[in-house]
Amino acid sequence: MSLEKNISRLLSRKDEIEERLSSSSLDTADLMHLSKELSDLRPIAEQAAKVQKLKMELSDAENLVKDQDADAEMVALAEDEIQEIRPKITEEEYQLKLLLLPKDKDDSRNVILEIRAGTGGDEAALFGADLFGMYQKFASQQGWRFEVMEISETGIGGYKEATANISGQEVFAKLKFESGVHRVQRVPDTETGGRIHTSAATVAVLPEAEDVDIDIRETDLRVDIFRSSGPGGQSVNTTDSAVRITHMPTGIVVSQQDEKSQHKNRAKAMKILRSRLYDAERAKQNAERAASRKGQVGSGDRSERIRTYNFPQGRVTDHRINLTLYKLDKILMGEALSEIINALLAEEQAEKLADGQS
Repeated sequence: MSLEKNISRLLSRKDEIEERLSSSSLDTADLMHLSKELSDLRPIAEQAAKVQKLKMELSDAENLVKDQDADAEMVALAEDEIQEIRPKITEEEYQLKLLLLPKDKDDSRNVILEIRAGTGGDEAALFGADLFGMYQKFASQQGWRFEVMEISETGIGGYKEATANISGQEVFAKLKFESGVHRVQRVPDTETGGRIHTSAATVAVLPEAEDVDIDIRETDLRVDIFRSSGPGGQSVNTTDSAVRITHMPTGIVVSQQDEKSQHKNRAKAMKILRSRLYDAERAKQNAERAASRKGQVGSGDRSERIRTYNFPQGRVTDHRINLTLYKLDKILMGEALSEIINALLAEEQAEKLADGQS
């Protein structure tokens, strides 16, 4: 479908929705659905109007240049105006095409963040803690809520595993490209020879699933209750409140023991299980959709090495888009992480435009 036809269709739909919303016969569900659709269409209508206005200004200027009776000075001004308007139209049409790209239906969802230490022993666990802290700081800067769900510590400040629930506006949209293997190169504190060690941690960003998204049958679950283990001292839970849930059809196992209440641990574990199952289904659909394409920025492949953090050189490289920033400290503080995320989003948009997805 051409750009003009697509715009015409969407503007007609906008007019139709506005007419329906003026009716008093809508129920609450319809009212909410149509209001949401209208809010999505308004930016497109505004951008289309901006492009149309520029095109009319260009047409007027071109007609003036063609007018043989026009004043020479006016013609010169019109020629200058044409030179200014043409690149503006190109830019505004590009922005309009971006607005027309199909939206990821999960972009507005909250996420479950899971980080696991990979190869590298204690150093990998320390790096896992660094990454967890990076996302926690980034979430704070975005105005999101960051709820720690579970942390399995090593005893020297490292995290073997860490899980958090991040909620707020467009969380998945901004964090979905973080899934994959993050590699670190640095000299460990215990290294006396000054040799650089390479280790890794795996990040999984799962769109949080609702009850209606995934139907989980109780008969498919094996629930084990056990006593929580802790780092020692008063924080050890002495009651049998820890919960391990196994989803037998898929073999996915989720454990929760941070809460003192068995009920709360089960609720947290079910939230993670539901999100993992939803993510697995999403990954399957993405793989089928991307089968005919050479590459995809947001493949979500957990085994893919996506980024390297090199401490001696103070650089971070995202291998998917060949982006290198010498801002390692600022990235780990969450401050410059947006630069990488925005570059990944721009690359995804460019891919979609190249594929003609409009």
